[in-house]
Amino acid sequence: MLATPGLLPPAAQDAQWAYETKQDGQRVLVYLPGDGSVLLRARSGEDITGAYPELLPLGAELGTTPAILDGEVLALDEQGRADFQLLQGRMGLAQSPALAVRRAAEAPVHLVLFDLPHLGQPLLTLPYVRRRAALERLGLDGPYWSTPAALTGHGAQALRATREHGLEGLVCKRLDSGYEPGVRSRAWIKIRNLRSEDVLVGGWVPGKGRLTGLPGAVLVGQRAGDRLAYVGNVGTGWSEAERAELAVLLRAAGTDTCPFDPVPSVAGARWVVPRLVGEVRYSSRTRAGMLRQPSWLRLRPDLAPEESAADLPEDTPQESPDR
Repeated sequence: MLATPGLLPPAAQDAQWAYETKQDGQRVLVYLPGDGSVLLRARSGEDITGAYPELLPLGAELGTTPAILDGEVLALDEQGRADFQLLQGRMGLAQSPALAVRRAAEAPVHLVLFDLPHLGQPLLTLPYVRRRAALERLGLDGPYWSTPAALTGHGAQALRATREHGLEGLVCKRLDSGYEPGVRSRAWIKIRNLRSEDVLVGGWVPGKGRLTGLPGAVLVGQRAGDRLAYVGNVGTGWSEAERAELAVLLRAAGTDTCPFDPVPSVAGARWVVPRLVGEVRYSSRTRAGMLRQPSWLRLRPDLAPEESAADLPEDTPQESPDR
């Protein structure tokens, strides 16, 4: 069952919804046949059990009772927050068991559980609130898995807390909703916390097809001391008119010299003098400081390139994006 992007339920309906932290990991269904074994399947249906050997002991937790659990595999950083880039070092190892075991010892994952579609029998038609209660009664809290609490009501406070703690977002689940396999349902609403910052445009990549002659993406950076650090490319967020306007400004600012230090490896890049300030929205940053899922909001002609609004945040790693 998948969530639909949206907004908080109306305040008058708040008590009819539960709220869970949106996790930045790999969604899994966990099959426990009751014989001590465990099978993990990704959203694609792929068997990924071998990638996470530290989760194998979960197979014995419920004895002979067969069950299917819904959850998310996370890799946690030093602050205990989910870090998808860390997780990428563990994903894709299902066919490399020896390497998976070594990686598990170095950087173990953690499985958070949030639904129970099957326990001895299908529970798909039971309302969420009863499935959730049944899941919590199982007491599945171990060294590499847990069942975080869900909050009923108080959605605005829950969303604010995720923002204050730098978490990815919130999932709102209607208390009376059944479990709909494979459906992106309005009974589950996901709210992603997005941030916005000012950036300097230092280059662009020509578009293709209907975008021929226009920028397909702009290459953006932020000040890191006396240099311009590349933080990613932005290829969405413009109307046709805005993209055409930007094309004129970029051509007028063209230069043969890359303004970024170090020079990013971007095929077909065209460089510009970094005098255009723009505002972008993004979900988070990678460990190398790159913007994740950026989209263009607007040009900022009210800001000069030298203004501190275009500075790289002090706690962002300042390393080459190619490392």
